[in-house]
Amino acid sequence: MSGTYHSTVSEVRLTFFTTDQHAQGRAQLKKDDFAVVDNGLVVRDFRSFSRSDVTQLDVLLLVDSSKSVLPRFRQEITDVLRLVSQTTSIADDHISIVSFGGMEPRILCAGNCRGAPAEAQLAAATADGQTPLFDAVLFAANFLAKHHDPAARPVLILFSDGEDTISRSSASDAIAAVLTSEAQIYAVDLGNAQSLSNGTVTLQNMAAATGGRYFAIREGAVKVLSSVLEDLHTGYIVTYRLPSRTAGFHWVRILPTRNLNLQFRCRRGYHYASAVR
Repeated sequence: MSGTYHSTVSEVRLTFFTTDQHAQGRAQLKKDDFAVVDNGLVVRDFRSFSRSDVTQLDVLLLVDSSKSVLPRFRQEITDVLRLVSQTTSIADDHISIVSFGGMEPRILCAGNCRGAPAEAQLAAATADGQTPLFDAVLFAANFLAKHHDPAARPVLILFSDGEDTISRSSASDAIAAVLTSEAQIYAVDLGNAQSLSNGTVTLQNMAAATGGRYFAIREGAVKVLSSVLEDLHTGYIVTYRLPSRTAGFHWVRILPTRNLNLQFRCRRGYHYASAVR
């Protein structure tokens, strides 16, 4: 599964996150600590490298409201929302909630989801039998892109079992939209924790493709939000000259050059459309 990020410019810009062997954010990273592999070509000569200066989050909670999910996990989802509402890194008008079940996603609140009113909206959400997961992710990505504040990092916290039963869009369509919005997916798996299902794999792929993270619901609300906030303070931005003008999807990885215990997360790649002659 791969997302697409369309580009016709000669420079690639990557936002990425790094952790050490203890899964803790690394405070100091130098540009010779890593290399970018772009479509098999190793890049070490960077045009720029810096810590991300974003200090605020723009959060959209996307909640599966299908009958098999919402009734069982409503309290856990409410716990995450409560913590999100209390953090100072998210402004009052930067929290939105969208539920999906049936034919169309439903906006429960948009930019006005702080505190008790949002919890009441979630409590009142009704469960439906169908699960248009991919359509909902695409909708959420477009919503974030339309309402995005350039001073905040867009984050999509997805609560789902990863199963899709009715979408018109594909998983690749959904991921492409998220990449275009420059958001990361933090996927919270509401499925059966005892087995590796197709839904779990779908959620893991979505998170990995966008540079986000995957969690099982049993890890709890505190772990989910603390990971989102940790990324806010451990992000880096690197730019480099396009190493190949081959049209199509360019796969991207970031690898350590000295400390092999470092781990990096970024989007899986971008789509380059050759310039029109």
